[in-house]
Formats: sequence, structure tokens, C-alpha cells
Amino acid sequence: MATLSLKEAYQQRLFSFFEALNEALITLIRWIIRITPLGVFAIVSNIVAKKGLEPIFELSSYVITVVSALAFHAICTLSLLLFVFTREKPWRYFLKVREAPLLAFSTASSSATLPVSLEVAEEKAKIPRKVTGFVLPLGATVNMDGTALYEAVAAMFIANIYQVSLSLADQIIIFLTATLASIGAAAIPSAGLVTMTLVLQAVGLPLEGIGLILAVDRFLDMLRTSVNVWGDLVGCKIISHLLNKN
Repeated sequence: MATLSLKEAYQQRLFSFFEALNEALITLIRWIIRITPLGVFAIVSNIVAKKGLEPIFELSSYVITVVSALAFHAICTLSLLLFVFTREKPWRYFLKVREAPLLAFSTASSSATLPVSLEVAEEKAKIPRKVTGFVLPLGATVNMDGTALYEAVAAMFIANIYQVSLSLADQIIIFLTATLASIGAAAIPSAGLVTMTLVLQAVGLPLEGIGLILAVDRFLDMLRTSVNVWGDLVGCKIISHLLNKN
């Protein structure tokens, strides 16, 4: 409020400062992305030197586990919720809005997919704009169910690689922390890797373990983003149905 009360000249200076700061941070992120392969190579080399090639081979079981869990959640859990609350056949609804999950798969970004999600929900699924305009942007920000699932599986995999025994209490902490961390994850590619540090630190797992899963993270990121967007669209349909019913 104090900023808005300033003279326009001061406001422009303040806006220009934050825009410049934002550009500087984006540039810094680009630099980090460029040198990430070197960091991943160093981390993986260190792990291979200590534990051999077995951790690398075990990535296949990790990928299969994540893909199977995401598929179960999308096909069974979310589809069941859609049918129970709206009585609409999930496959029919998916065909109406399929452009959004498919675009999410290619971009790995809920934010980049949001315009398409709004379009297909309004024009093809016939959901009122007052519902889509509230539910879908909110879902793109906080509804990261696929990311939460992925982070929990990744944390258990890293614990297994480093031969760390987790108690039931530790596993519950992973479940809760992954859920809360996913809510705070940005709707951009690989944002789950950032919040993954919170999950690992919560149970004392080494952060270097993230380097192991980076090799396959892009593909899994595409899948979990598709699940996130599908969950947003399911939630949007449910809210619309409940409002119409009332």
C-alpha cells in the first residue's frame, strides 16, 4: 500500500529494480543449468567409485516404480474420484481435455499449460469460466499430487542406495514433507528437485543423492506434470458439478 502511494516516478524506479533483479536471477539460473551436467558427472563418479555401478543399474527399477505409481494415481485414483462425484466416464472427459495433459507432457510446466487447460475446460468440457478461472490457476500452483508422489518414491530410493534404514516414523515424515513441499513447488520444469532437498533433510538423507536421479528426471518430470494437470482438470470438473448441483 505504501508503494502504491508513491509518486509515479518512484514507482517506476522500484518496478525497474525488481525487473532487473528478476532478469539477473534468470541469468544466474541459466548459468547453473549449463554447468549442471558437470556437477552431475562429478556426483555420479564419486558414487560409482565408492559403491560401483550397481546404483546406476538400479535406476531402471526406480523409473518403473515411479511410472507405475503415477499411472495408478492418474488412471485409478483420479478417475475414480471423477466418476464418484460427477458420474461422468473418465475416458470421455479425458478425450475432451486431452490437449492439456499432452502439452504438459511436452513442456513439463503447469504454468505453460495453463492457457490450454483453461481453453479446453471452457470450450470442450463446458465448465463455466468462473470455475475454471479460479480452480485451474490455483491448481497449477498448489495441486502437485504427481510431484508429491514422485518425491516420496525418490526419497525412499535414495535411502535404499545409501543403505539408510528408515523407521515407520521416518516414512511418515517423508509422506508429510513431500506433500507439503509439493504445494510450495513452482510450476516450472524440474521444480520438484528443489523441494526434494526439504524432504531429504527432514529425515537426514544425503542431498548428493539427487545427482543420481537427475539422469532420468526430465522424463519423469514430464510424466508427473501431466498427472498434475490431469488432477487440476478433474478437480475443476468436480467443483463445477457440485456448484451446479447446489
